Amino acid sequence: MSGRQKLLLAALAGLLVVLYLVAVGGGRHDRGNPAARPGWLSRLGGGNSVVDPGDVAVRCAPPAPQPSASVEGTVVTFSTGCVLRVADPGGLRTLVLRSGAPFEVTAPAPRDAAVTVHDEVTPGDDGTAVAKVAVDRETDVVLGCPGGGGCTVTVARS
Repeated sequence: MSGRQKLLLAALAGLLVVLYLVAVGGGRHDRGNPAARPGWLSRLGGGNSVVDPGDVAVRCAPPAPQPSASVEGTVVTFSTGCVLRVADPGGLRTLVLRSGAPFEVTAPAPRDAAVTVHDEVTPGDDGTAVAKVAVDRETDVVLGCPGGGGCTVTVARS
């Protein structure tokens, strides 16, 4: 191995060490917090795209009061269950659902996956239960209320 090749190899090793130290030192330390804001790298990639609450139609059984709009999004109140019909978003988007109480959500996985995902969402440390559902086409998302005592869920803007 020539001197020039040794120098190039040492420079490459040094670059890898520097990149590792930047990645470790600049990393976030919240370890998978779903409520945390996206990091700088995801903002470079275009951020996230959230389903507009206006693109969601609500059908509840038995019929519940009409959903109401607020600054945060569309508020849905129901006793047993509701179906949220999400219009085709034209690409992969995230449907954000928030509540102050536990609720259940069932939705098909995006793309061509033949999988249905079910989750029982419970409030976190901040007292808010948050479900984020990936949607890439017209989709029905089913909401349930554990215990049947009534639930209020907001189709949120973020």
